[in-house]
This record gives sequence, structure tokens and C-alpha cells, in this order.
Amino acid sequence: MTMTRGSETLSDFKRETERVVQRLKRSGKPLVLTVDGQAELVVQDAAAYEQLVESLTRASTLAGIQQGLVQVA
Repeated sequence: MTMTRGSETLSDFKRETERVVQRLKRSGKPLVLTVDGQAELVVQDAAAYEQLVESLTRASTLAGIQQGLVQVA
């Protein structure tokens, strides 16, 4: 997996955790951490992650409702 947008090395993250965490909280965007140039981890502010999970839950619920309506029709 290669993700270069919004990425930083894991070493840089370890060295400058406080700065990176503040940036994550401000932006609300996830950050891909790389090891040897390859995507290894994704970190994200907890509030932004919660919004993402809620959005996915709603989308899944709507898809289930839509599927149920198709089966009834």
C-alpha cells in the first residue's frame, strides 16, 4: 500500500509527537505514518475518528434500509 498524501515517517512522528498531535487536532485529517517509504499506520484525532465511524454507521444503515425496500418491492 502506498499512500503519500498527508504522510510522515514513523521516526518523525516519534520525535515530534506533540507537534503532530496538535496538527491532527487542528486539521481533523488522518495522517499516514510510513516505514521505509511504505504506509504502515494511520493516526487520527479521536473526534474526527468518531465522526467517521458515525458516518459509516449511517451509510450502512441506509444501505440496509434500501436493500430491504428493494426486497419488499
